[in-house]
Amino acid sequence: MLDPRHILILAVLLGAVGLWLMLPRGGARGRAVGTVLGIVALGLWFSQSHGLGQWTADGMFFVLAAIAVVAAVGTVTSRNPVYCAIWFGLSLLGAAGLLLLVGAQFLAVATVLVYAGAILVMFLFVLMVAQPEGKASCDRMSWEAGISAAAGIAMVGVLSVAIGGVLAPSCPAMPPIVPPTQEELAAGVLDPHQVARLGGELFGRRLIAVEIAGTLLLAALVGAAVIVNQFSGRRHDGQSREQ
Repeated sequence: MLDPRHILILAVLLGAVGLWLMLPRGGARGRAVGTVLGIVALGLWFSQSHGLGQWTADGMFFVLAAIAVVAAVGTVTSRNPVYCAIWFGLSLLGAAGLLLLVGAQFLAVATVLVYAGAILVMFLFVLMVAQPEGKASCDRMSWEAGISAAAGIAMVGVLSVAIGGVLAPSCPAMPPIVPPTQEELAAGVLDPHQVARLGGELFGRRLIAVEIAGTLLLAALVGAAVIVNQFSGRRHDGQSREQ
C-alpha cells in the first residue's frame, strides 16, 4: 500500500502539470489534457482526506471544497478577465461556506462583504476604465498567471505534505476522528458572544496591528486619489490643447 504522503505528492505534481497546461496561453488540446490531470489530482487529494465524523458534514465539506478549488483554478486559467472575476467571486463563496461549516460566521460574512462585495466590484470597474483599447504592454503580455500558478501549487504542496504527515497513521489501526462535543462547541464557535470576543482580541492585544493596517489602507486611498487627480488633470490639458 502506498504511503499517503506519496499519494499527496503525486497529486501535487499532477495538479502542477495540469494547471500549467490550462493556463490561458496554452492550446485547446493542452487545456483538455490539463483538465483531465486536474480532475485526477483532485480525486487523489479527496481520497486522502479524513472525514469530519458525520456524513452530512462530510458531504457539505467536499462540495464546498470542490467549488472553492475548481473556481480558484478557473480564476487563473480563464482568458477573459471578467470571467476571472466571476470565478474569483465563486471561489470566495466556497471559502466562506467552509468557514460557516466550522462555525466561523464572522469570517465568512467578512470574506463575502470585503472581497466579493468590495474588491471584486472595484476590480470590474478598473477593467472598464483602464486601457479598454488594449494598447498597454500589460494588456498584451501577461506573466502573472504563471507565477500565481506556481505559487499556488507550491503552497498546496507544502500544506498537503504537512497535513498528510500529521494525519498519517503511525500504526495500522488509526483511531477515528472524534467530533467535538456540544459543550466544546458552546464554549467555542457556537458561543453567542464569539464576535464580541473577536473584537476585544483585535482591539486589545492586536491593536497595533489593526492600526498599522488601517494606516496602510488610508495611505493607499490617498495615493489612489492623487493618481486619479493627476490623470484627470493631464486629460483635461490634452483636451484644451486640441481645442
